[in-house]
Amino acid sequence: MTLDKKTFKKELRQRLSENYAMEIEDASEQELFYTLGTLIKAQYAEAWGNTWRRYISKQQKQVYYFSIEFLPGRMLKSNLLNLGMLAMVREALAELNIDLDKIADVEKDMALGNGGLGRLASCFMDSIASCNLPGNGNGIRYDYGLFKQRFVDGYQVELPDEWLKGGNIWEIRRESKAVDVRVGGHVYLAEVSKGHFKPVYENARVLRAVPYDTGMVGYDNDVVNTLRLWSVEIPASEEDKYQSIHGRRELEDLTAVLYPDDSNEQGRLTRLTQEYFFVSAGIQSIIRHYKKQYKKPIAQLSEYVSIHINDTHPALCVPEMMRILMDEEDLSWEQAWDITVKIMSYTNHTIMAEALEKWSIDLMKRTVPRMYQIIEEIDRRYVETIKALHPYELVERTRIIREGQVHMAHLSIIGSHSTNGVAKLHSDLLKAVVLHDFYVIYPDRFNNKTNGVAQRRWSQIVNRPMSKVLDETIGKTWRKNPDDLKLLMNYQADDKVLTKLAEAKKANKQALADYVLSATGIAISSEAIFDVQIKRLHAYKRQLLNLLHIIKLYQDIKENPQIERQKRVFIFGAKAAPSYHYAKVIIKCINEAAHLINNDPAIHDQLKIVFLENYNVTLAEKIIPAADVSEQISLASKEASGTSNMKLMLNGAITLATLDGANVEIRDAVGDENIYIFGLTEQEVYQYYQNQDYSARQLYEENPIIHRVLNAFIDGTIPNIEYEGREIFDSLIQYNDEYFLLRDFDSYVEAQQQIDHAYADQSFWQKMSLINIANAGRFSSDETVRRYAEDIWKVDPIRLPVDEEG
Repeated sequence: MTLDKKTFKKELRQRLSENYAMEIEDASEQELFYTLGTLIKAQYAEAWGNTWRRYISKQQKQVYYFSIEFLPGRMLKSNLLNLGMLAMVREALAELNIDLDKIADVEKDMALGNGGLGRLASCFMDSIASCNLPGNGNGIRYDYGLFKQRFVDGYQVELPDEWLKGGNIWEIRRESKAVDVRVGGHVYLAEVSKGHFKPVYENARVLRAVPYDTGMVGYDNDVVNTLRLWSVEIPASEEDKYQSIHGRRELEDLTAVLYPDDSNEQGRLTRLTQEYFFVSAGIQSIIRHYKKQYKKPIAQLSEYVSIHINDTHPALCVPEMMRILMDEEDLSWEQAWDITVKIMSYTNHTIMAEALEKWSIDLMKRTVPRMYQIIEEIDRRYVETIKALHPYELVERTRIIREGQVHMAHLSIIGSHSTNGVAKLHSDLLKAVVLHDFYVIYPDRFNNKTNGVAQRRWSQIVNRPMSKVLDETIGKTWRKNPDDLKLLMNYQADDKVLTKLAEAKKANKQALADYVLSATGIAISSEAIFDVQIKRLHAYKRQLLNLLHIIKLYQDIKENPQIERQKRVFIFGAKAAPSYHYAKVIIKCINEAAHLINNDPAIHDQLKIVFLENYNVTLAEKIIPAADVSEQISLASKEASGTSNMKLMLNGAITLATLDGANVEIRDAVGDENIYIFGLTEQEVYQYYQNQDYSARQLYEENPIIHRVLNAFIDGTIPNIEYEGREIFDSLIQYNDEYFLLRDFDSYVEAQQQIDHAYADQSFWQKMSLINIANAGRFSSDETVRRYAEDIWKVDPIRLPVDEEG
């Protein structure tokens, strides 16, 4: 039942009275938020139950999306939008002198992810539900997530992100669905009958996995799927083993933080245990649900269940499924393996071989001994199966266990029926380079699924001014069907529409400028070009190249202050992994350059740097609608896809990019004249690798601009970076510039100059912006998950009966 304003106000008052014994006029924003949250949850509770029952009654095949990260952001407005209540609630609250935006600010971002991987998983959860697809998420309920980033003297400092301190209004604890997970100890096989063996566990540690379920509300369709997150607890039978505070703390730390520091042995132990914990809990839960609700033979499991391995962190899904099918369901190896491969599918998210996850044999034996036994047998049988078909060297290179390590990507590929990349270029490179050996063996298993984003959130929720213009110009069908954004192409020569879009962008820029002033004390002009780079801080993403260009601009302005140029504000948002020293050095250098430039009276407001701390979904929602330029400048062949590029494009930013990841497909969508491409191609990068003839020192010595820019890091131009500046300089010159920043520098500068020139012609710029918005529909995650569902998971949308539709 959809509430009208009158009923909504009555419900709100009643719940506030019941929960807090107070009137609306006396309630704080926090009390209003929690009351509103319970009201919204009640609105979709019936649909949540009906969805679950419908899947069972229709014997619907379901997909379970396993990901170590989910990054949903705040859910209040998203749930209201998908329920069709957002406009009504905003108006109703305004009539009560309550600002919905202020209430929404009470909600903390769920600290369940880091960057693109987690945000993609959450976009998929939204789209799976919105496309009527039967799908569920499976992950970890982190107490603190990654970390809360603060800058102290320009350095990144990591603080606990206590996002659960006030509770989580959207989750439901399911104590009755808890399962036990065994880790550590020793496992051996004992014969229980002739030729039939069962594992015997000695001194294993038992962990209690308790699920917390969150409803994933579909857009305007009465579908509510489930995101299940697991939290660790001490089993009642094990209480006596955890008498000490240290022992309890060690157990509780298992689900405390995302990505425990794996630079030491204890961190690696925690991380591997963490991965097995949520995999085992999830698969046990799936099997139990199947047996209880579907009541089908276990041999038919693959007809009703699909499991997706999002990157290699859940790769233990393969041996865990084998364990349950063999050890608990008494299937033969051959039966279990056939079912497992049919059920499992895998998405690869990286091109860099060094980023593919590996674990030492010793650590795996100590942490998950039964998993290692099964992996060892998978590896042995794999070799036996293909050694007669392929050369010895190829077989050895593709083994799961080699050189003392267990290769999780190899396990994921061998143990599944599908391996996909996340952009056309990425998938091509997997087949041609990174996973070429596997492509030779399993050509039919490889496919591409270009990433997408939940466009409802990244337009309708975060950019109301633009959404209003779109409604007035092309109608409202785009809100349901993102492809209808193409209708905007009919208005690329309409000055009135271009002006309206420009005014919407200006409003967003002013809102961000106001936020920056309040958060940092830095005053920025909404007249300037807002040049945005928001993503994880990593050397291959080349925030440093951005900084080199900024330093060049600073030096140019100091040398020739009278030259006419566009005002620029460079906006960064990025966290560096706590153990990633070089990335933290780059953060320090950006912050010190910002301090220098922002406080140089000779610069006035021609150039500013804003590095906003603690980048997360909510901060992205403030930055993206205000962006003029989208920096997608990774070295070609390194970025798998990118998704910030899609969100920024949707909001009318012009992409400045290398031909990397999904940038290639964005160029194809908007045309060469509506994107700024620079730098080496992936073929040229691989040519350098092959010829080994790149010389950063030669560029430094022969190019006076590069020479001057790099010297700024070591000659005192940028203060307070004596050690960090030298490290940056040496990484580029002594260690030969691993990511070819200096090779791409001139091309990057030229592209930036073209942007400068184009921005001066606002009519031309707004036309480019419109074309980007109009062509963003193809990057909707709705379309992406439909392709997964049809090609990989083989799950069908649930069809509502006529009486339910009525």
